[in-house]
Amino acid sequence: MDLLSWLAAHDGVAHTSDLYRAGFSKHLIGAAAAQGLVTRVRRSWILGPGVDQASAHAVRFSGRVSCVTQAKALQLWVPDAPESHIAVPPKTAGAQVPAVRLHWAKGPAPFAPRAIADPLINVLFQVARCQPTADALAIWESAVRKKHISAEVLQRVGWHSTRAHLLARSVGALSDSGLETHFVELMRQIGVRVRQQVWIDGHPVDILIGDRLIVQLDGFEHHRTAADRRRDIRADARLAVRGYTVLRFDHAQVLFEKAFVQESVRAAMAQGLHLAR
Repeated sequence: MDLLSWLAAHDGVAHTSDLYRAGFSKHLIGAAAAQGLVTRVRRSWILGPGVDQASAHAVRFSGRVSCVTQAKALQLWVPDAPESHIAVPPKTAGAQVPAVRLHWAKGPAPFAPRAIADPLINVLFQVARCQPTADALAIWESAVRKKHISAEVLQRVGWHSTRAHLLARSVGALSDSGLETHFVELMRQIGVRVRQQVWIDGHPVDILIGDRLIVQLDGFEHHRTAADRRRDIRADARLAVRGYTVLRFDHAQVLFEKAFVQESVRAAMAQGLHLAR
């Protein structure tokens, strides 16, 4: 296997000692760098063509891809995060680099000396310290739902962070999406208690408030086809004729029209639509 192919198979980045062990000579690596085929960073790191920017930043700062950047790489739910979040050693100089956010706090889990990505527990630790509570909780619950880690394990970790401890106590596997977590947080803010993933007439609903007020949440790609839309219309009709009121909000409303969502629920409850008649 040639050097570029080997790098491509290893996420486009490698330490020279690993390349030597793989059989590539110092001369060959130097020649590739001289020709511009690879980039040498901090003498001992080699970046292949097309390496992702977050990994390149991690190498340049002697750090690891972490927080929401690594959470996205793990396919967890994350908010829009254009910056590369990099965990770095405590004494790393805080140079202002466009599109890079440095994290100096050390997570509780050990990592390999030349790792360029944080382990999941440290990713969640950085998320807890960096992100707003609702976003952080959504990411933590996403990790649990995808079975990357269990809520029980999270609760037993020595976090050394008040926010992480609070998230560990709050996290659960009931939220069907990061969007649902956001909605639950909005309800907590106005003192409304909810039940999640309740089965009614043989089907689950996202949120039940009181006895009769149902909230259904539509994610970004929820209605991809006309069949999806018809399915939801059928479900709402089925619930309505059984005496339930259904409020349906999409991702943009929950994330960016929070006051509207809260006031809609308040108004429905003020009319007693959550009560059994």
